[in-house]
Amino acid sequence: MMTKFDFNDGNGPVPAHRHSNGGGWVADTATVAGTAYVGPYARVFDDAQVSDDARVSGNARVSGNARVFDDAQVSDNAQVFDNAEVFGNAEVFGNAKVYGKAQVFGYAEVYGNAKVYGKAQVFGNAEVYGNAEVYGKSWVSGYALVYGKARVSGYALVYDHAEVSDNAFVSDNAFVSGYAKVSGNVLVSGDDTNEDIFIEMKGKRYKLVEVE
Repeated sequence: MMTKFDFNDGNGPVPAHRHSNGGGWVADTATVAGTAYVGPYARVFDDAQVSDDARVSGNARVSGNARVFDDAQVSDNAQVFDNAEVFGNAEVFGNAKVYGKAQVFGYAEVYGNAKVYGKAQVFGNAEVYGNAEVYGKSWVSGYALVYGKARVSGYALVYDHAEVSDNAFVSDNAFVSGYAKVSGNVLVSGDDTNEDIFIEMKGKRYKLVEVE
């Protein structure tokens, strides 16, 4: 007798089974390795893949064509979907969402209500949390922190020990590095042609000039 389960994705009950390691429901269209863990309340469906020693626990959902592998962990109410990948020792938890073609890897953490999407990459020991969003083709790496309601987009780079927080917006080709901190209602953008960096504060735009 075929076992079916409703993943509440609008497709109704579909052929599925409980994973041998953890007991969570896995759609028959998805692929989960025997070494991977899917907790009793976690769900893996569509064409998603969970492999190696990856763990999906809590009420987490992995769906679409998403891949979670190596020693990565997706837990709590987190969601990984579309063509996103979470791997290495990365962790996605809380109510965080990773989707599109985004990648979270290394020892990076995405949590709270944060979102990483588009073709963004979060890696190294970076953390994205709160209500922050990282998208476009941006990179957040090193020990960088992006939090609050901050946004990082375009081809922007945030790395080293840099912090972007509050309502700050880092976009275009801008980069924030070292021990720099960008916060408040600040816009940091890079010019497409000469990579000049601009900061917008209180409606005025300022060009950053390096002082030797």
